[in-house]
Amino acid sequence: MDIIDLIDRTRDSISARSVFGQPIQQGEVTVIPVARVMGGGGGGGGEGPVPEANSRKGMGHGEGTGFGLSARPAGAFVIRGDRVSWLPVVEPTRIILGLQVLAGIALLVHSLTRQRGH
Repeated sequence: MDIIDLIDRTRDSISARSVFGQPIQQGEVTVIPVARVMGGGGGGGGEGPVPEANSRKGMGHGEGTGFGLSARPAGAFVIRGDRVSWLPVVEPTRIILGLQVLAGIALLVHSLTRQRGH
């Protein structure tokens, strides 16, 4: 695979088709699921002589490519008649982590203010 092919595949994978799911209709309500999509790719190359001990005596070569894609649910657009609303996904683990960080900072500040007072 060459670098141009990798870039084309990356561009095709990270598109509106990846972000917006197929609309789901129930009665007069339409729901369009939405994802947060991130991705990237990379490539490499090389040339140059290889030590004589190598079976390809004196020949050099190298190559490399990589690709990554991450998708997480973000929410959904809900369409009722001529009204559109956004319902975000609530991620309990992120909320809990945020509260833990906040509690840690509060304990640190409390500890530092008590040390200054004595």
